[in-house]
Amino acid sequence: MRSEEDRPVAGFPFSAVVGQDQLRLALILCAVHPGIGGVLVRGEKGTAKSTVVRALTALLPAVDDAGTTRPARLVELPVGATEDRVIGSIDLEKVLRDGERAFQPGLLAAAHQGVLYVDEVNLLHDHLVDVLLDAAAMGRVHIERDGISHSHPANFVLVGTMNPEEGELRPQLLDRFGLAVDVAASRDVDVRMEVVRRRLDYERDPEAFVARYESADEELAAEILTAREKLDSVELSNRELRRIASLCASFDVDGMRADLVLARTATAHAAWRGDSEVTAEDVRVAAELTLPHRRRRDPFDEPGLDQQQLDDALEQADQDAQSQVEDDARDGEPEPPENPEDHGPDEDRGQEDGGPEDGGPEDEGPDDDGPEDPDGPGGGVRATDRPSAPPAGEFKAKLLEVPGVGEGAPGRRSRSMSPRGRVVRSTRERGHGLHLTSTVFAAAESQVARGRTAGRLRLAPADLRGAIREGREGNLIVFVVDASGSMAARDRLSAVTGAVVSLLRDAYQRRDKVAVITVRGREAELVLPPTSSVDIAVRRLQSMRTGGKSPLAEGFLRAREVVLRERLRDPQRRALVVTLTDGRATGGKDALHRARVAAYLLADASVASIVVDCETGLVRLGLAAELARELRGGYVRLAELSAQQVAGVVRAAA
Repeated sequence: MRSEEDRPVAGFPFSAVVGQDQLRLALILCAVHPGIGGVLVRGEKGTAKSTVVRALTALLPAVDDAGTTRPARLVELPVGATEDRVIGSIDLEKVLRDGERAFQPGLLAAAHQGVLYVDEVNLLHDHLVDVLLDAAAMGRVHIERDGISHSHPANFVLVGTMNPEEGELRPQLLDRFGLAVDVAASRDVDVRMEVVRRRLDYERDPEAFVARYESADEELAAEILTAREKLDSVELSNRELRRIASLCASFDVDGMRADLVLARTATAHAAWRGDSEVTAEDVRVAAELTLPHRRRRDPFDEPGLDQQQLDDALEQADQDAQSQVEDDARDGEPEPPENPEDHGPDEDRGQEDGGPEDGGPEDEGPDDDGPEDPDGPGGGVRATDRPSAPPAGEFKAKLLEVPGVGEGAPGRRSRSMSPRGRVVRSTRERGHGLHLTSTVFAAAESQVARGRTAGRLRLAPADLRGAIREGREGNLIVFVVDASGSMAARDRLSAVTGAVVSLLRDAYQRRDKVAVITVRGREAELVLPPTSSVDIAVRRLQSMRTGGKSPLAEGFLRAREVVLRERLRDPQRRALVVTLTDGRATGGKDALHRARVAAYLLADASVASIVVDCETGLVRLGLAAELARELRGGYVRLAELSAQQVAGVVRAAA
């Protein structure tokens, strides 16, 4: 039991959390075996994600630190943290004062034998997520930078929380988290009442509330310590290892990380139960925590694990394991002599050629596409009730960038000055880290004046030079999609939605925010406000309604409004407006002139843009090209849309 002076400030007890059993189990298993690689907690806001994570720290064993014992730490990593702050850096104060190279540890060192908590991990820079996950998997941090070579232990429980509505992690990063849990608020009224009751009791008298659950938390802490000590003695038999390998193969996961994490998690679960051997139930529990996020290979795939598929895979794995046991048993026995009389007549061999029931294939029915709309766009069928056609003609958009150099919003698209990337020059200002070479050169010019004749370089604060780095930034991509009657032809709209889905996939990979505006009828509708969750954008696009007139002026004005509002909220993130239209503005009086004026106003707000001309047919009016000129942006035809052409057009836009 911890002494009063070592006891941390009273927080909400782990044992007092109502529900969230899978999340609590995942955290406990990572506390038992930190080598699992951490937990990613995905869920809507207000589901006690942070509360449970903070409560876990009180259950961890005390830490021996320089001959004294202290409680395990909870280290919170802010989203805006720099790489130096996370992994450590050169101690400039010691260098300038003593002339010695020294290392200053970062947050990873502080989290050793504790919990490293990253709230909104999906908003953290990708390269920092890589650093965290490497350290969590290896248990050590290796630093080679600024002439410093350093290594220190960093064995911690990594927990990242995120709200999927604010954007997803890339599949490559999802795979690096050992376990993943989706949490949601209970729909059971009694459970919700109990959650509120306990929270109010805690807020009324925290000390009394914590004391009520103290014995339960201490019991859990003792069980975690016992499971840690028992972990190395837990046996993972070949039968269960085969079950694990078969499961991962049946779910078609990439690489071998899933197999390793599943084995570690099953072993930790067996130790947590107090057993000395991994069983099939341990494997099942581990699979439910290990596999769901590794099945998601595309940003638009639904996360989760189908229980029926898991049951079928476990049954097949059990049959494979049993067959292998029987094969191993037969390998140790002599084979009986063959008896010719044991063979029956030829009828047991089965038919080599199929009979009538094994004949040709079933007759194929009529085309499933069904009849075309006899009325066409704007005909007898109400166009407003017609859903958009399924996307087709998707392509891989390699580069679509905003011209110029931005200020470095997190991402991978356009050029920017940011704390990441290559060093392009030095500055007398603070910059992005230390430019060591320029600092030394600046100091060298003053060595005679400072009276140095030999020995260490004499440095002064005025010698310091910052590094200017050029990297990549994320942007706000605003899609203005013309969904009017002239665009509603099946083939054309299918191609348009396919192009938008391709660009959305590219936006996901490059860490952009996206917004979708549809233009139809009498107004422009913001169907998706700016968000990092592009899978929501795809769902909104697929449910888009079409038909009616084309108020393009309203579409450009709405795009301008969205961009200007986002500039106030996120001034570092530059915007790009991508308009997909045939240019036939028909909404309201003098619609085409108003569309040109609105396009001019959008361009006057210094917004980069590109118009994708969706006009088809032998006779072309060229209206989309005229709008592109008013926007002072790029122009490309839908049929010519390719990664290289989009890149060239947008890069040329001023």
